[in-house]
Amino acid sequence: MFSAAGRRACAAVIVAAVLLSAVPALAHGFSSTVYAGLTAPEAGHVRAELRLEYDLLVVSAADHEKDDPLFRAGTAAFDDGGAKDQAAALDDHADSVVAYVTRRFGVTTGGRACTPVQDGGFTIERREGVPYALLVIDYQCPPSAEAHEVRSGLFPDSEGYVRDTKTIVTYDLDLTSGSTALDAEHRSFSTGQSGAERSWTFFRLGAEHLLTGLDHILFLLALVVGSRRLREIVLAATTFTLAHSVTFVLAALGLVRVPEWFVEPVIALSIAVVAGWHLWRLWRRRSHATDLGTSDRGRPGLDRAGWTRLAVVFGFGLVHGLGFASALGIDQSRSWTLLWSLLVFNVGIEVVQLAIVAAVFPALALLRRRRPAGGLWTTAAVAAGVSVMGLVWFAQRVFES
Repeated sequence: MFSAAGRRACAAVIVAAVLLSAVPALAHGFSSTVYAGLTAPEAGHVRAELRLEYDLLVVSAADHEKDDPLFRAGTAAFDDGGAKDQAAALDDHADSVVAYVTRRFGVTTGGRACTPVQDGGFTIERREGVPYALLVIDYQCPPSAEAHEVRSGLFPDSEGYVRDTKTIVTYDLDLTSGSTALDAEHRSFSTGQSGAERSWTFFRLGAEHLLTGLDHILFLLALVVGSRRLREIVLAATTFTLAHSVTFVLAALGLVRVPEWFVEPVIALSIAVVAGWHLWRLWRRRSHATDLGTSDRGRPGLDRAGWTRLAVVFGFGLVHGLGFASALGIDQSRSWTLLWSLLVFNVGIEVVQLAIVAAVFPALALLRRRRPAGGLWTTAAVAAGVSVMGLVWFAQRVFES
């Protein structure tokens, strides 16, 4: 079916895929999300409920406060203890932990800082399969008629523990409510921020999530190389979009909950299956593989195999939607406030997805038209590499779960 050059190209792409699969099995990388809920129980006070990843909080606070007993007690509770032991470890070293957090998360009004005071002890809850510490801080603010400004620089890249920490904020302050997201490039926001500014924040987050989520990009690439006609990629991309949009919204609203140990391996498996589907079609046609998509140009619909492929894409798209939702991890108690922001986040995903299809598919279509054999081994090589990477990730995620 392939020339010697084609076979060498396939082998090179497979080797590259194996090397690339050495990156973390969770292809989004080592990142963390902080969740902050802000309310004003009375004039001059801002109540902040902060949810922070427990083990990251322990190592960061212990390192910066040089509190070795916190590190020893906190890691021992993480390794061998339960929620009560973990909360007790934080309570015993509350001064160090609160000092670390309040230096990096603050509230101001009228250009003057609000004074942070811890309200109650620590509690532990689980989010995305890992323990999170709930810390409540009462910010006592000076009298001012101006909007509140919130700043977050928690768990920065410079600490060397994680990268790309995002703080998802929901607020009901200054007679307004809404949501926003803070990161290394956008560390603060004002409650006087316009709706357009808040929407842009979540649009950018959605776009960045797809661009930095290698597994989702590879799934999309598998769809592109396996589609020979424009209607095939349009239907496949539309099916994937509809499927992941449904579960993304349902999961983000707290109506559907599926454990990460199931979602992440299935996402990896979907990459291998969709890429392998194209290889199977080429193997089945063998010497007539270059005829794929040309013999039925006059037919407006899809054949049985085409509809089956769409059904598979839809099923895997549902699982990818759960993966998108876990990027924000919004819990049910505040998710309705975030509904518009979640939809804008999804739009950011779609825009980047369409841009990738628009960039790759026309180039492949042109190559297939001018050099059918070259287009054949190019798509086969890409599909083989993507399929290998998906299988390696699948194995890694199964054994790590």
